[in-house]
Amino acid sequence: MGNKTVIYKQKVYDNLAESYKHLKRLNGALNELQKKHPFPISSDGFNEIANNIQTLAYSDQAIYRFSKLQDCIGAKLFKSVLLYQGENINKPFLDILNQLEKIEIVNVDEWFEIRDLRNEIAHDYDNNETLALNILNTIFEIKDDLEQILISIKKIT
Repeated sequence: MGNKTVIYKQKVYDNLAESYKHLKRLNGALNELQKKHPFPISSDGFNEIANNIQTLAYSDQAIYRFSKLQDCIGAKLFKSVLLYQGENINKPFLDILNQLEKIEIVNVDEWFEIRDLRNEIAHDYDNNETLALNILNTIFEIKDDLEQILISIKKIT
């Protein structure tokens, strides 16, 4: 039993490290964008971003890193935390979220909003600049929620 605990704890650490890597790169890209276009970015500001290869790259990186961060937390980190806590993870994802909410890791409703944003990104936002602008501004608004999830997990491990 003790050996499994060590393995599960290491898995939590590995998933936290991956999550923090994505968060760091997300924050870096958002900071670079904010130097020229304060958030929330206006429609005119987004047009300038879209017409400049460097700022467009930062925009794409922010969107990509948000997606990777959300995926890592939802698909890997949450389950590894529950395994480390000695919980069964062979259950519907909503039950996993409810368990995490009980130990004050995540708010279920907020997580579904984050997941919905991630799902919007999975569709082709490149052809809809208004959608891309809204996604970028929303990512800026909720990135701190993702960081708080990581902080909460770090506290219990």
